[in-house]
Order: sequence, then structure tokens, then C-alpha cells
Amino acid sequence: MQYRYLGRTGMKVSELCLGAMTFGRETPEPESYQMLDTFVEAGGNFIDTANVYSYGLSETILGKWLKDKKRDDYVIATKVRWGMSDGVNEVGLSRKHVLAQVEGSLERLGTDYIDLYQIHGWDPGTPLEETMHTLNTLVESGKVRYIGASNVSGWQLQAAIDISNANGWEPFVCLQPLYNLLDRSIEWELIPVCERNGVGVIPWSPLRGGWLSGKYQRGMDGPISGTRVEEAEQKGWSETWTAYNNEHTWKIIDAMFAVAEEAGKSPAQVALRWLIQRPAVTAPIIGARTMAHLKDNLGAAGWELSKAQMQKLTESDDTKLPYPYEMLFGRNDRSRD
Repeated sequence: MQYRYLGRTGMKVSELCLGAMTFGRETPEPESYQMLDTFVEAGGNFIDTANVYSYGLSETILGKWLKDKKRDDYVIATKVRWGMSDGVNEVGLSRKHVLAQVEGSLERLGTDYIDLYQIHGWDPGTPLEETMHTLNTLVESGKVRYIGASNVSGWQLQAAIDISNANGWEPFVCLQPLYNLLDRSIEWELIPVCERNGVGVIPWSPLRGGWLSGKYQRGMDGPISGTRVEEAEQKGWSETWTAYNNEHTWKIIDAMFAVAEEAGKSPAQVALRWLIQRPAVTAPIIGARTMAHLKDNLGAAGWELSKAQMQKLTESDDTKLPYPYEMLFGRNDRSRD
């Protein structure tokens, strides 16, 4: 496992981050501990969770695992935005909610500090100055080391950074967006903002809920039973069969399989490796449900795709860009590299 600085910080993280969203939900507690042990044995030190994952159980499981470990060996990331109950102030990025939630996360994690504290999404009801000042206070107090953002637009991220810079407050050092071979719109605005400001990118859903795991190939007529894609169709999540069963998806998956065969790697490893080697990316977040998934995903570390292989994967997406990006980048995204 290689290590990288997170954005412009001096903190090093493993090139893969273990996502704990499945802990206590799809993944039982004992297997969650096994996953954490396996990840660390492979050299991983970066673990991401959120206050609302499994209504706090994900943080609790991670905290139990951390209890007999050397805390400073690990980079623990969690998030705040969504509510843990139905209270009128139990949601958003107000000072009241953020300060209450950070205390809850610290208690569940059983730690005195959080390495990376991220807003889980935009809050249109709270002034951005209030949120950024509150996060800065947490850094100054020592309860949080660094701050980051997830699920925001380009202008929102830039506005937050500008407010912090203008006031001498701690800026966002990390962005956690949806990013994978099938979903690349963050390259239009967010990646340039991150590159300009030294913000590290830690993509969520790097295998798009299983679409890029190697389970799906051209010619299939429906989602595989028991998979997240089938569940997404039932629950209205975004990675549905209806949304992705199209030529755009199959062309990219064709290229992924071709490169995997050439490289002697699994399709999932190729999809993850492509992300690791993309501009501004620090570490994709792997959200494995089982030990088998995790072990395969860990095989994305410690090697490199060739320039030709990267180009083949990158150019397999020939999406026509909307205005003004078509004028800025050219007909397709190969000029973005």
C-alpha cells in the first residue's frame, strides 16, 4: 500500500480508504472487525464513516475496534449534516447541530479527536459563514484535525474555501464526491477547484454500487439477484438498472474488461486503479460488503496502469459535454487530461 498526503496537509493516508457504511447494516459486527483487521494488515490507515451510517452503529463498531489500538496510527474520518432523530434542529449545518453531533461522534468512536470531519452535503438554510466558523472552532479546540466536504457543487466548495481564507479560518482540505468510470461530471468544475486549491479527492462509490465490480457485462437483461443494483431499483437509489442499462455503461465496461485481461487484474481492481491515478485523487473509498469483496479491492494497490491503459479507459466515455464545457474542454473529455 502506498501513502499520499491528503491535499496540501502534512497528513499521510493510504491510497485506498476503507468505507464503513456497511458496518452494522449489510456487514455484521464480527465481520466488520475482520475487515478492519484485513485492511490494516494490507497497509491501510484511512477509514471513513458518518454519524448517520446505521444510525450511529457504524461509528460504534469502529470505536470498539479502535479501543485497544494505537489511535495515532489511524486516520479516522466521519461526517455531519443529516439528522439522527426527528427534532427540528437535528439536521443541517447550524452551529447547534454541528456541535451536538461532533460530541456524539466522539463518544461513539471512543476517541478524543476526529482526524477528518466532513460536511455530508450542502445546507441551504444555514449561512456558510456560520458553518465554516463552527468547523474552525472545532479545529482550534483540538476535537478535529482537518475538515472536508462531500456532495457539494463547484461554486459551493470554492465559496467555502474563499470564506475560510478571507477570515483566516481552517479551509476544506478534502472533497468526498461521487466519482468513478461511469460518473465523471465532477471533472467539469469540482476537480479544477480541487487542483487550484490543493484539495484532496476521496471518491465514494468508486465501483458504482457493483456496476464496475465485474459482475455486470454486456448482454445481461436485468440486475443480479441479491445485489445492490437490484436493491437500488427497489429502494429508489441512484445506481439502478434502469439508470445504467445503456450503451454508455456497456462501452465503458467493455473497455474495463479488456484492460483487466491485459493487465492480469480483476475488473474491480482496474476500475479502482484508474481512479487512484486520476488528477487530484488521493484515495478512493472502498465500501465492500464482504471479506471477498474487500480482498479483491485491496488488489488495486501497489501497481500502476500504463499510460495506454489509462487512455483506453478514459476515452471509453465519449459523453457529449453540455455548454459551456464543450467549448472549454473540446468535444469530449479526453482533452480534460
